[in-house]
Parts: sequence; C-alpha cells; structure tokens
Amino acid sequence: MASIAEKTWNEVAPVSARSARWALASLSLSTLLSSLATSIASVGLPSLMQAFGASFQLVQWVVLAYLLAITTLIVSAGRLADIFGRRPLLLGGIALFTFASVLCGLAPTLWLLIAARAAQGLGAAVMMALTLAFVADTVPREKTGSAIGLLGAMSAIGTTLGPSLGGLLIAGLGWRAIFLINLPLGALAFALAWRVLPAGKKTSEPDRRGFDGIGTALLALTLAAYALAMTLGRGSFGSLNVGLLIAAAVAGLLFVIAQTRAENPLIQPARFRDQALNASLAMNLIVATVMMATLVVAPFYLSRALGLDAAMVGLVLSTGPLVTALAALPAGRLVDRFGARRMMIVGLFDLAIGTFALSRAEFGIAGYVVPIIIACTGYSLFQTSNNSAVMTGVASDQRGVVSGLLNLSRNLGLITGASVMGAVFAFASAGESTGLAVLAPAAAARGMQVTFQVATGLVLMALILAIFSARTTAGRTDIVAKHP
Repeated sequence: MASIAEKTWNEVAPVSARSARWALASLSLSTLLSSLATSIASVGLPSLMQAFGASFQLVQWVVLAYLLAITTLIVSAGRLADIFGRRPLLLGGIALFTFASVLCGLAPTLWLLIAARAAQGLGAAVMMALTLAFVADTVPREKTGSAIGLLGAMSAIGTTLGPSLGGLLIAGLGWRAIFLINLPLGALAFALAWRVLPAGKKTSEPDRRGFDGIGTALLALTLAAYALAMTLGRGSFGSLNVGLLIAAAVAGLLFVIAQTRAENPLIQPARFRDQALNASLAMNLIVATVMMATLVVAPFYLSRALGLDAAMVGLVLSTGPLVTALAALPAGRLVDRFGARRMMIVGLFDLAIGTFALSRAEFGIAGYVVPIIIACTGYSLFQTSNNSAVMTGVASDQRGVVSGLLNLSRNLGLITGASVMGAVFAFASAGESTGLAVLAPAAAARGMQVTFQVATGLVLMALILAIFSARTTAGRTDIVAKHP
C-alpha cells in the first residue's frame, strides 16, 4: 500500500518532501481500516449466531452498532478536530479503533461484543472524518483530486476485501480473527500517523472556549433516530419506524434552532445557506442511495432471475467495488486536469447511463456486468469530483466538520438506500411472487427493472443539481473576478 501511495505522490507532488508521501500513506491506511471494518463483520454473522446461540435479529447489531456510531458521531468528531487539532484527535481515533478491535476479538458475550463494536465505530468516525480533512494539509491545492482519488480507492479496496478476507480468517482461525487482525494494522497506522502527519496550525483561542454539547446531543439523537427508523424491520415500516422518523424530524428542527443560538455552534449557521455545499451533500446522499441498490437488489436478481449459485453471485457482485477502486486514481487525475465541477457532471451522466442499462435487465450476466462497470466508473468520478469541489473551498478551521458532513451524507444515503431501494424491489416484485423467499425469476427481473428505473430518476435529479450548482459557482466566480 505504501508503494501505491508513493507512486501517486511521485505523480501529484514530485517536489514535495519524502515525509509528505508517507503522510498520504498513513491517511490511506486509516481509510482502508475504517472501510474494512465495515464490510468484514458481515461475513461473520453466521459464525456469531452459532458461537453465542443468538438470533439473527440480535447478531445483526454487531454490524448496526458500528454503523450507528459512525453515523451519529462523525460530524462531532470533525468539529472537535477543528477545535483541538486534527493530528492529536486522529491519533486518538486510531488508538481507540485498535483497542476496541482487541476488545471485540476477546469479547466473552454478545452484548460486550456489540458495545466494543460501538466503541470501534467511534474511532472509525474520527478516522473517516479526518483523513479527508488532512488532505489539504499534505497535498498542493491543484493536486487535491489525485489524493482524494487515492483515498477513494483505499475505501473501495477495504469494502471489497472485507468479505473475502473475513471468510479466510474465519475458516482458518475462527471469528475472533476478523477483529484481531486490526491490532497489527492499527498499530502500523498509529505509528505512521505519529511519525509523519503534520501538526498543522492551532485553532485560535476563541474557538476553544466551548464545545456545542447541546447541538452535538441533538444531532446525535436526530441521526440515531433516523438510522434506526431505516434499519429496524429490514425495510418493513411499522409504528416504531414512524415514531422514530417523527422523533428524528423534531430533534432535527431543534438542532437547527440550537445552532442559530449557540455561541460556538457545531455547524456554523452560514453552512445552511451555502447552496453549493447543500447541493453537494444532497447529491452525495442521492448517489449513495442509488449505489446501495446494487448491494441490496442485485443478489436477488443474479440468484433468482439468472439462476447463479452463491459463489458466482459473489464473484459477479465484486465487479462493482473492484471497478470503483480501479477508477478512483484516474478519476483524481481527470479532476485535477479538467476541474471538479465539470467532471462531477460527467460522472453523474455515466452513472445515469449505467442505471438505465441496469433497468433493462437483459442479456444475462453480461447485461449486468457491463452496465455496472459504467455505473461504478461514473460513481467513482462523481465521488472524487464532489469531495474535491467541497474540500478545496473550505477554510482550515472548518475542514473537519465539512469532511464529517460529506461522510455523513454518504452514510445516510447508504442507510436510506438499504431500506428504500429494498422496499421498491419488494413492492415491484410482489405482483408476481408471494415473497422474497420464493421469488420467481420473472418477479426478480421485474423488481430489478423498476428499482433501477427509480434509481435512474434519482441520478437525473442529482445531475440537475450538479448543473445548477456548476452554473451558480461559475456565476459567483465571474462576480468575484469583476469586483475583486
């Protein structure tokens, strides 16, 4: 991995110090670890059910606790870094992630494992928020796209590697190994970060006077209620889900009010009026929602409509993450050369073509693989462009919280996509089947078509937002140029 980072730095910053190349390697490893921990636990759920004699409903909290901790705390982690410094907080996040991983591997009961996974998620929230924020401290502004592309590639590699690595570890060493593997990797990440990451500039003293505890609590309540509403019941909405959505709406309203009155708000009120940032966050959420459909819906289509066995389904599904990882570095170079806003529109256009082709659901395996290659290439280009466009325009003392917002919007999109796209698929296939357990081939194909028709509509919405945002940004640039 270090060689990949060094090669990238030779391209993006040939005159930079050698320590800067290792700084990017450190950020890449942190990104890889946080994404690997997201995907590796899923493959261990059957083993955990057997080891603890628990039901699936209980064991799934090993995954949910990690995701909920990240979702609820990632913005607060970014803000704390803006106040107290990114380097010490990132070191603390890596240390917490590593220590919690050991606790997960040694947990004697399921509930202790779930609690340790929540702590691991807190460390991962810090790592995810700050690796992106650190880019501006280590990479020249004109080469930000390439560095962000590398981090995107590491995230995709971690997601892709999780199931296969987890399966090998469980088969050879048991389920505890999927958590204990983070001990040597986390120690390496900590040592690299301690050695090479720049200290950066200290935040001014007035910003250190207080942390917005009320705003933090309200935001955490909002996000936790929404995430639980989207995950409990596995897409089947009941009174509990509705109640949680109402609670999320009320807490969200109170959060916005609190931010306008706080002396040191978690999110500056001006952020709510930044149209370009709002558009980027909305696009990020929409695209993540769409991409989640490939993980939620595609397995049913491939197994039921195309009749593939489990091994073949896994192989075909790995195409998407692999393409995303391979496309991330070229996407970064394109962003640096042609501009983030322009490449964002190109990426969304490619994604729309891919989702539309998936909505046709024809021509067997090739009819899935070719469109998914197009869609994931577009997704990688969009993700790199969007992150670059946002982070290059952010002041140093706000990079942590804005990075947290970008990651938050993506996580909320994944959570929403798992529920909404799954519900769309179930509804579309219900007319031709009695349930997902006995899904007929025709029903699976119909569900696939309708789901990706909806996905195409969502991508077109994001494309309109991107075009509007690009024109607005260009207009502001012209005004600044004429009236400096």
